[in-house]
Amino acid sequence: MTTASHLPEVTPGSNHRPEEVANRLRASEIFQSYQQAFQTATGLPLVLRAAGSFQAPLHGSKNGSALCALMAAKSKTCAACLQLQQQVEAAAVAGTATLECFSGLAESVIPIRLGETIIAYLQTGQVLLHAPTEKQFRAALRQLARLGAEVDVEALRTAFFATRVLTRAHYDAMLRLLASFGEHLSLITNELMIKEAASEPPAVSRARAFIAEHLGEPLSLDIVSHAAHMSEFYFCKVFKAATGLTFTDYVSRARIEKTKQLLLNPHVRVSEAAYEAGFQSLSQFNRVFRRTVGEAPSAYRDRLHGGDHPRSTLAYAA
Repeated sequence: MTTASHLPEVTPGSNHRPEEVANRLRASEIFQSYQQAFQTATGLPLVLRAAGSFQAPLHGSKNGSALCALMAAKSKTCAACLQLQQQVEAAAVAGTATLECFSGLAESVIPIRLGETIIAYLQTGQVLLHAPTEKQFRAALRQLARLGAEVDVEALRTAFFATRVLTRAHYDAMLRLLASFGEHLSLITNELMIKEAASEPPAVSRARAFIAEHLGEPLSLDIVSHAAHMSEFYFCKVFKAATGLTFTDYVSRARIEKTKQLLLNPHVRVSEAAYEAGFQSLSQFNRVFRRTVGEAPSAYRDRLHGGDHPRSTLAYAA
């Protein structure tokens, strides 16, 4: 399995803002390799953008729509595109979401989560899910007129009728591939939170090594700070500055990652994995797992071994 070792290092004390994490993921070898493979295999564009970004994410991307490029050059239609981005983000809270713009082109996003928080999206689309018609083109022109956008009608017509068309079943299959990759990126993002920073103090390195070796045992602040040869008070300050996490949060995340690794084995029960990772209470484990991963442990295990795919919602944006 590809891990956070393929990502640029987290700077000590980082607040892990969505833009920062998205930039690291975007620069990672695994994303760039998948992006190239996906675009070559499907002919669709693929970008990764931070949650809340106010830039048109697919504009200028490889395999992007010529129709969208023409409309993005106009400030009025660009504003409409950004409004669509806000709508599709809102629709993607539960999973993969697809919206159609006023010209009928579908755009889809797959959320990438850090625990329960969506920090980025994989985005693709700019395709038609049905054959283009003159009626639809005329409706798009009327909407452009309402927006006050001056366009080259013939150039727009050529681009519209040259837009790639996919069946809904074909497009949904591509989205399922992206959803699986999105889950992998979410896992990497959680690992990134416990990744050792290159310049961390030796005491923090000793503490992290001690935690990793004794993860299945009770780990108190007193025990770990003693192993790091520091006072509890000073250890808390140094550890938080180096990792960006409190001691308790770090241990919880490390145990969750251990649990997720154990659950890769379909014969391991959730309770067995939790206790082996060091959780002493199933109620505590369930609470921490849901807060960190964003879903119940049983749902995660079922999905990991062939459960339901994330929902895909089709809506329409005016």
